[in-house]
Amino acid sequence: MVTIKDIANRLGIAVSTVSKGLNNASDISEETRQLVLDTAIEMGYTSKKLKASGSRKVCIFIENMDYENIEQFGYEIIVGFKLSAARRKWDVSVIPTNLNLQTTEKYDSYMLKNGYSGAFLLGFTLHDDWVKQLNKTTVPTVLLDNYIERNVHVGYVGTDSFEGIDSAVSHLYDLGHKKIAFLNGAKNSMVSEQRRQAFVNSMIKQRLIPKEKLIQYGYYVPDCAKDYVPGFIENGATAIMCASDLIATGVIAEVLKHGLRVPEDISVIGFDDLPIASQLSPSLTTIRQDRTDLGKSAFLLLDGLVHGISTSKLLLRAKFITRESTGPKKA
Repeated sequence: MVTIKDIANRLGIAVSTVSKGLNNASDISEETRQLVLDTAIEMGYTSKKLKASGSRKVCIFIENMDYENIEQFGYEIIVGFKLSAARRKWDVSVIPTNLNLQTTEKYDSYMLKNGYSGAFLLGFTLHDDWVKQLNKTTVPTVLLDNYIERNVHVGYVGTDSFEGIDSAVSHLYDLGHKKIAFLNGAKNSMVSEQRRQAFVNSMIKQRLIPKEKLIQYGYYVPDCAKDYVPGFIENGATAIMCASDLIATGVIAEVLKHGLRVPEDISVIGFDDLPIASQLSPSLTTIRQDRTDLGKSAFLLLDGLVHGISTSKLLLRAKFITRESTGPKKA
């Protein structure tokens, strides 16, 4: 078991200096503090607080995702995680994150300095600095909709996009739709790539041709619809699948703006089943992912990682919800 004295001996500095570096004291230089933290991480040091039986302090880092009220995607995920953590008496901090924090502070250093046993990362992309650093981290970490290969300390939780999207494409095919468009989320995201591949696979399964002009990457916001829906209409799409309900709200608005009706002229399908999906007019056919269960599953996965049980992926089943925004292809 690595001690403060071991770190001090490695660096050739006083034990008190190492202690100050680990406890974020103000009377040592930033360079020395970072050196202490980096060495502690390299040697596998664990603070006394974390060694104490049952002592667990974890955090949820959240970026590029709304979470402050029940209408927003991240809200129920955080609720689910906190409910499970409360039963185990774990202390959970929710920390909004930005690129500035990631460029000024190393992930492992931040976790050690603040006494966190593990973390759940929401809304991050594969290009974020901290996600890149997860290849070598020894901190138990769970990612939503992103995956790190060959690191036993990092796991991934999500919803089975392939099963959900296959149900949606089958539904549209049964309604007579053959020219189906797909408006995806952001490019630099594993889940966006998964949903694109799921859509292509499902189209081929129904012996339909996935046309490049009808498959586009946008962003997980309604406003992106205005950039792509006109092209979908021009290329004859009779149905539009969306990678999120928020995108779908923008698609419906854009279809109506072009003097067309939903679903009489164009059917629309979302993904997530946010509360807004059932409130729209017409109400939105969508693929539901249970966000409370996602949060609970993330805690279950993190708990396993903290206790040395290495799980790479935990996927929930999607559920297809039929409402008013899909109908038979217009004759």
